Amino acid sequence: MKQMSETEASQVKDWVEAGEAVIIDVREADELVQARIPGAVHIPMSAFNPGVLPDSDDGKKLVFVCAMGMRSLQVGTYLLQNDMVDEAYNLTGGIQAWAMAGGAVEAG
Repeated sequence: MKQMSETEASQVKDWVEAGEAVIIDVREADELVQARIPGAVHIPMSAFNPGVLPDSDDGKKLVFVCAMGMRSLQVGTYLLQNDMVDEAYNLTGGIQAWAMAGGAVEAG
């Protein structure tokens, strides 16, 4: 069975800066008002539609993020188990870990 890879925020930050990854934020819209990662694709877990995922054929890693890393783990695991993606990464510690690693965060 395919498993989601837990990935530290510093590694994800390096991938994003190198253009090697796309961040998929599965938090709800009201959570984005507090903090969001610039350039992340927002697909809330409550209305998750795999059909709007960015094309992974371009070789970019799909990194899933939420507040603490639990919802993103669930979404990525579901996608892997149902053969909707070949690989998926979970940002360990969520957006809080991203901010603590020096990743860009914006409000609003």
